[in-house]
Amino acid sequence: MTEVASVSFNPYDYGFHEDPYPTYARLRAEAPLYHSEELDFWALSRYADVTAGFRDPARLSSANGVSLDPAAYGPHAHRTMSFLAMDDPRHVRMRSLVSRGFTPRRVRDLEGRIGELTRLHLDAALGDDEFDFIGAFAGKLPMDVISELLGVPAADRDRLRGLADAVMHREAGVLDVPPAAIEASLELVQYYSDMLAERRKQRTEDLASALLDAEIDGDRLTDEEIIGFLFLMVVAGNETTTKLLGNALYWGWRNPDEVAKVLADPALVPDWIEETLRYDTSSQIIARTATTELEYYGRTVPGGARVLLLIGSANRDEDVFPGAGTYRIGRAPAQQIASFGGGVHFCLGAHLARLEARIALTEIVRRISGYEIDEAGAERVHSTNVRGFAALPVRVTAR
Repeated sequence: MTEVASVSFNPYDYGFHEDPYPTYARLRAEAPLYHSEELDFWALSRYADVTAGFRDPARLSSANGVSLDPAAYGPHAHRTMSFLAMDDPRHVRMRSLVSRGFTPRRVRDLEGRIGELTRLHLDAALGDDEFDFIGAFAGKLPMDVISELLGVPAADRDRLRGLADAVMHREAGVLDVPPAAIEASLELVQYYSDMLAERRKQRTEDLASALLDAEIDGDRLTDEEIIGFLFLMVVAGNETTTKLLGNALYWGWRNPDEVAKVLADPALVPDWIEETLRYDTSSQIIARTATTELEYYGRTVPGGARVLLLIGSANRDEDVFPGAGTYRIGRAPAQQIASFGGGVHFCLGAHLARLEARIALTEIVRRISGYEIDEAGAERVHSTNVRGFAALPVRVTAR
C-alpha cells in the first residue's frame, strides 16, 4: 500500500494534542503503516495491528522503553519505567516479584480509604460552586491513593504530584525530555531512594516494605528495581487516572444526554468509565522496538526501528467499534478496548484505576445534579504518551 504523502503525524505537535482523532482516522484509512523520517519512527494505527503488537513481544520489544522521547528511550529505560521497559525473562521475573507485594487483596483493602479520600477532597472542592476539577480533585485523589499504597506521608504528596506533572509535560517545539523533566525525575528517584532506606531500617505496612520482602525461590528485588517500580507508580499510575477522571467529566459535559443517564442512575458509572477509556483514553501512544524486519501492507519496517502503537486510534477503529466517533455510554465491552494494553504487558494497575474512578465518579454523581465546564479556561497536558487536562474549570449544581 502506498502511503499518501499529505498525511502528516507529529506526536509532539500541540495542534495534534488538541484533537488527535482526525489524524488517527486518516492514518487508519490512508497510511495504516506510517513512517516519519524526520522523527525516525513507524506507527501502527488500526486496532488489529495495535492489539497484535501487544501480543508479539518477541518481534516488538519493550526493552528500550515505551516513550518516543530520545532521552527516555534506550537500554536505561527500565530505571524509571520498571518492567514496562523489559522483555521476558527479565520482565516476567520483575513482574512476578512486584506482584507478591502489589496484590489484588492490597488493592481491595484500599477501597474504604479511597472512599474517605474521595469525600475529603470533594467536600473541599464543593465548598465553592466553581473550582478547577483537576487541581481541586482529580489531581489530588490518585496521588493520595498511590501515596497511601506506597507509604508517602500526606505532607509530601503535593510536592510529588508537582514532580510527576513536570516529568510528563512538554513545551511546544521540544522534541525530547526537557531539563525540568529530567530534574523532576532525579528528585523523585532520590525521594524514593531515601524512603526505601528508611524502610530497610524499619518496615511498615505499605507496599514499599512489601516489595523489600518480596521473594521467589530466594530471588529478591534490588533497591534500583524497587525504585524504578515506585517511580512508575507515581508517574504512570497517578497521571493516567487523573486524566481518566478529567476526560470522563469533559466528555460527559460534551454529551449531556449521555451523562444525564448516569446522573439519574449511579449504577451506570462503570459504563461511563469504559466508554471514556475507549473514546479518549489517557494512554494514547506507546513505543516498541522492532527486533527483526516486519512486513505490513507491503512495506518493510527494518529491524531496530522504533514502532509506535497508537492506542487512541485503535479505540476509534470503526471495524471494531461501529459508530466509534460517537460517545455512547454502555456500549463497549471492557475486554475489547486497547487502553490497558494486552498480552504479557497488560497494565498491572488496571483494576486499581477502575476502582478509583468508580468510587470517585459515583460519589460525584450522587452529590451533584448537573455541571458546566468553562472550556475556554481548560488547559491540556502536552505529552507524547498521555492525553488529558492540566486544568478543567467546572461549575456544579449540588443536589
